[in-house]
Order: sequence, then C-alpha cells, then structure tokens
Amino acid sequence: MDDDMENGSLSPYPDRPRRFPSMRSKSHTPLVFRIFMGINVRVLFFLLLLGVGAIFYVGIRTSPIIVFVLSVCTISLFFAVYLTKWVLAKDEGPPEMAEISDAIRDGAEGFFRTQYGTISKMAMFLSLVIFSIYFFRSTTPQQEASGLGRSACAYVTVAAFLLGALCSGIAGYVGMWVSVRANVRVSSAARRSAREALQVAVRAGGFSAIVVVGMAVVGVAILYATFYVWLGVGSPNAMKVTDLPLLLVGYGFGASFVALFAQLGGGIYTKAADVGADLVGKVEQGIPEDDPRNPAVIADLVGDNVGDCAARGADLFESIAAEIISAMILGGTMAQRCKIEDPTGFILFPLVVHSFDLVVSSIGIISIRGTRESGVKIGIEDPMAILQKGYSVTIFFAVLAFGLSTRWLLYTEQAPSAWLNFALCGLVGIITAYAFVWITKYYTDYKHEPVRLLAMSSSTGHGTNIIAGISLGLESTALPVLVISIAIISAFWLGHTSGLLDESGNPTGGLFGTAVATMGMLSTAAYVLTMDMFGPIADNAGGIVEMSQQPESVREITDVLDAVGNTTKATTKGFAIGSAALASFLLFSAYMDEVASFAQIPFKQVDIAIPEVFVGGLLGSMLIFLFSAWACAAVGRTAQEVVNEVRRQFIERPGIMEYKEKPDYGRCVAIVASASLQEMIKPGALAIVSPILIGFLFRVLGNVTDQPLLGAKVVASMLMFATVAGILMALFLNTAGGAWDNAKKFIETGALGGKGSEPHKAAVTGDTVGDPFKDTAGPSLHVLIKMLATITLVMAPVFL
Repeated sequence: MDDDMENGSLSPYPDRPRRFPSMRSKSHTPLVFRIFMGINVRVLFFLLLLGVGAIFYVGIRTSPIIVFVLSVCTISLFFAVYLTKWVLAKDEGPPEMAEISDAIRDGAEGFFRTQYGTISKMAMFLSLVIFSIYFFRSTTPQQEASGLGRSACAYVTVAAFLLGALCSGIAGYVGMWVSVRANVRVSSAARRSAREALQVAVRAGGFSAIVVVGMAVVGVAILYATFYVWLGVGSPNAMKVTDLPLLLVGYGFGASFVALFAQLGGGIYTKAADVGADLVGKVEQGIPEDDPRNPAVIADLVGDNVGDCAARGADLFESIAAEIISAMILGGTMAQRCKIEDPTGFILFPLVVHSFDLVVSSIGIISIRGTRESGVKIGIEDPMAILQKGYSVTIFFAVLAFGLSTRWLLYTEQAPSAWLNFALCGLVGIITAYAFVWITKYYTDYKHEPVRLLAMSSSTGHGTNIIAGISLGLESTALPVLVISIAIISAFWLGHTSGLLDESGNPTGGLFGTAVATMGMLSTAAYVLTMDMFGPIADNAGGIVEMSQQPESVREITDVLDAVGNTTKATTKGFAIGSAALASFLLFSAYMDEVASFAQIPFKQVDIAIPEVFVGGLLGSMLIFLFSAWACAAVGRTAQEVVNEVRRQFIERPGIMEYKEKPDYGRCVAIVASASLQEMIKPGALAIVSPILIGFLFRVLGNVTDQPLLGAKVVASMLMFATVAGILMALFLNTAGGAWDNAKKFIETGALGGKGSEPHKAAVTGDTVGDPFKDTAGPSLHVLIKMLATITLVMAPVFL
C-alpha cells in the first residue's frame, strides 16, 4: 500500500476498501465501569441486589413516597435496558460504515475521558474550597437546634456536591455512549426505510433520556432519604423535615459545575471542527459536507457526540436536579409558614412529578413505531410530524399524571381546593413548554417563512445573509419573553389564590405556584431530551452515509432527518432556556430565604435604587456578554488552527482531492481536543469566581459603611440582571444559529440553485457564523444562569 502511494498508482479512492485509522491508544471506558466489568457476573449481581435492597430499606424508613419514586425509576431503568438491546440488535451495515463509526467512537471516548479527567480535578479542588467555607462559617438556628455542627454541614455539602458532579458526569457519558453506537445503525436502517431509521434514532435518544432523568430523580431521592435517616429527622431535638432540602443545594451545584464545563468543552470542540471543515471543505474546495476527502470530517462527527450528546445529557440532568431541589426548598418553606401538619407531600412532590415524567415519556417513545415496508420514501411521512405526534401523546398523559399527583400530594384540609389551583399551575407550565417548542420550531424550521426569507437573503450575498440572520435572532426573543412573563404571573396568581395562609392570614402560595409551573414545564423533559438526542445521532448517520458513499437515495433520507434534527435541537434549547428562566426565579427566591435564615433578618426585596446594588446588576449583565464573547472567541481561535491544518494537508497532499491519498483525520482530532480543553477554562473560571468575588468585596464594603447584608443584596441584584440578560442573549444566539443552519439545509434541497451555488456559499458563511452561537455560547448560557443561582445558594455564607 505504501509503495502504491509513493508511485502514485492507487486506483480511484471510491473503488478501494476504505480504512479509517483507530484513534484508540488505550481503553477509554471510565475506571468505574472497567472495575464493574472485571467483577464476576454472579458477584456483581449479588452486590447490585444488596445495594438496591439497602436503598429501598432507607426509602422505607423515610417515606412511602420515596419508595414509590424509587420503584418507578427502577422500572424505567429496565425499560432503558430494553431500548438499548433493541437498538444494538440492529445491524451496522457494510464494513466501511462500521469502520467510520469505530473512528468516531474512538475519538469521542478519548476526548470524553480526557475532558472529564480535567473536570474531576477541578471539582476536587472546588470541594476543598466549599469544605473550608462551611467549616468556618456560622450555622443557622435550625441547624444548631438539631445538633448539626459546622463540620457536619461541611461534610454534608461536600458529599452532595461530589455526588451531583459524579451523577452529572455519568449522565454525560451515557449520552455519548449510546450516540456513538446508534449512529451507524441509523445509517444502515436508512438503506431500508426512512421510518425505521427514524425509529432507531428516537429509541437510541430515548435510552439516554430515560437514564439521565432517572438518575437525576434517584440521586436527589437517595440523598434526601440518607440525610433523613442519618440525621433522625422528625425525632425530638432533631432537624425538621422542612429544613432538610437546604442540605441538598450542594448536589445541584455539583451538577451545574460539571454541566457548564462539559457544555463549554464539548461546544468548543464540535463547532471548531465544524467551522474548520466547512470553511475549507465547502467554501474553498467546493466538496460536499462530510466528504471523506476533508481532513476535519472525523473531528466534526466526533464533535456531534461530545458536544450535542454528552454535554446535553449533563445539561438537562442539571436542569432537573436544580428544579427539583429549589421546588423542595420552597415547598418546605411554604408548608412551615402555613403550619401544614404533614409537609412531606409538598416537599417530595417534585420527585413524584419527574417519576411520572419517566412513565409518560416512555409511552411517547414507544408510540413512534417503525414500518416493515422497504424503500419507504421520506416524502410520504414528515419526520417532524411523527415526532410531534409522540410529543402530543406524552403531553396528554403528562396532564393526567400531573392532576393525579397534585390531588395525591398537595391536598390539605386547611385549603381543600388548593390542589386544583396547583394542578392549573402545572397546566400553565405544560402549555408554556409546548409554546416554547412551537415558537422555536417556527423560527428555525425551513418549512416556515422566517427561515425561507433568510435563505432568500443569501441570493444577494454573504452580508445580507448575516444581517437577516441577526435580525431574525433578535426578533425571536419577543414571543418567548411574553410567554415566560405570562407563565410566571399566571402561576404566581394561581398559587397566591390557592387558599393557603400563613400565621398572619396572608396568602403564601404564590412562589410555590411558580415552582409547580416549572415542574409542569419539565414534566415531559425525558421526551424533549429524546428529540434533542435524535438530532446529533441523525447528523452522524448522514456523515457516515456520505463518507461510505452510499446511494443518493440513502443520503436523501439522512439529509431530511438531519434537517429535522437541527430543528429538534433548536426546540430543545428553547425549552431549556424557558425552564432555566423559571428555575432561576425559584432558586433566586430560595437564595433570599437562605440569606434571611442565616442573617436572622428579613430579606424579601432588593432595592436597585441603592448605588451598590445597581452596580451589582450592571456587573451581572456584563458577565453574560463577557462570557459569551470568550466562548465564541474560543471557537474562533480553535477553528483557525483547524483551518490552517486542513489547508496544509490539501497543499502537501494534492492526491487527496483525487482520492489517491488519505487525509490525516487523527491530526485534526488531536488539535481540536487539545485546544478545546484549554479554552474552556477561562470562561468557566469567570462564571465561578465572579459571584464569589463580587459578594465578598461588597460584603467588606458593607461592613465598612455600616450597610448590613450589602454583599447579599449586590449578589441578588447581579443574579437578577444576569438572568434577564442571559435569557435574552441565549434566545438570540440559539435561534439565530439554528435558523442559519436550516437556511443552508433548505438551499441544499435544491432551492435557489442548490449545492455549490452562490446563495449556498453565502448560506454556508451564515451557518459558520451561527455555529458558535447555537452550540457553544447559547447552550452554555442557560447552564451559566442556573449555576450562578446554585453557587449563590451554596456560597451564601461568604456574602454575610
């Protein structure tokens, strides 16, 4: 072979068996999984049975509700195993497909192992910082009364933080693990039937979604039950059950910490490779997307898995964990103020809602069935319509399950009709979720006018395409903000009028109403994550089909699935932003309650007319723009390295374009992996250090100027302004990027001259500009918003 290459006597590249280099130097399976795989099957089964038994024993000693939650999650895990076996039973197609898939898997698993090794080291360092803060801080009167000293608080918070980080990492690994094995099976299924390819991609995404949501619920449930039994909650001179949820905030911070760095590192990786591949391959060389001659194509396909699958799994895990914990805190606070005899139902309600989420989403996933007919044309059935039918089924059962949950857990003799008000709050959340999905679909799907107008603007050049895309992104922020505003006010009003009163006779259910609305919005989270995972799996499948040079009819199927996948990814991001807005509102309220608890001073409002507080708001808004700038700049710098490498290979290996020489795929993978790990540190550190530093400095200033709680007030202002600016910025970035991508896809269907035309080149430029918007800065922002809220909860003692 080497002699043939030196003599230039290779036969045409497509006629030769294609071999893609293995990038695996050692096992990339995480150490925990390697240890388990090395244990005898019978011993492992016994250990698992013992562990499950211990968990259920602790659950029984805590509450029947915990037992119900654990039972549903266990059944859901078996369903996830069924989905895995079903997907893996599908064939991998011809050898060339399997070889490409192996190269993608090697690159993805190698990067994941290195990235999460770096994140784990940072998590261990941060855990030491948290321990030091909690060990030397003051305790609340409730903690002192229960005998929970400073050292115990420190150990509890650090344990919760590390568990949240570990579970978030596992959630990310699960998302990546299934995607790198399902992509080739979707490619193979596309050779037979469009509907079968759709079903394989959906069920693969469903496995990841069920595991991610199940882990978030089980993690919080186990932590709650463990603390309940260990601290003897409910017994005389012990902690009250209403104060217990505050001990869980470390879990949410750990999940946010890992999700932020996973999203940053994965987003920089995937978009730097994508931009580099498009600029040189499509624009300069005029070769198709995912063409095997492009040296960056494997890095691009690897990026889909580490950026869109692994990072999104950790992202949604963090969203659910943060929402559950904040709702538990608010439920306990409200039950305590209202003197509800048994507050357990109000505290554990979020866990039950998300347990039902697993059930209703499983029904929605199963409702999407395949077909036995071969050669089904994609034009007969719209994949997006099929996915929406599944979503409609999921929503229908979610409404029923939510009503049942509120009647079961939120009924109280003090206000017999309160459960109905809270059920309506949940309905508000479900409608909000559906509205967000529809709005995002309208602005990013090329079947609707906005994207088609954006594609039309490409016919007059690159500049008009960029202008049209930016204006579309700016416009797309209006409707979501109106929907969020209506949802918050409606849910607050329904909770406020629920009939629940505090000791003074004042209505006190408003905040919990917004919490219930947030739960309603996330009550179909598993199915929404399924649609999100569908996108990168379909994208990878299209790349494998192109690289293995399958018939054009197969590529047509994967192209349409890929375009639908772009829309589902965009809708999921819109969904995540909406849930982040509501969850941040809850976490902000929980933060104010915690500050009041520590300081023993009422803390119910923040006055931005105070100069220092207003400055805190400005700093919060500035943080959003600076973070976004650094994230996009990181993609740009890494993409420049990829562009230079791809150009170098085309110059030094001219035979690549004639299929006479193989590109060095591994070189581009190594460049992107190394650069993305370095580039993620700077914006991530900014997000963690900023609130702590701002709160501490203004605390010192408050002590000097005799302004109590100034540090806490400034941080609260920073959090409010950062949330508002972050939501708007994330909506703009996500929608503009998704619209640019699908405008390019629309032209590639044959409109406006099709592939290779001048409008197509302009659309590729727009897509390139939008890449860091929609897959790096945008997704990282809504993670940042929630992480700022959780870090202020955990670090509140620093500000007092």
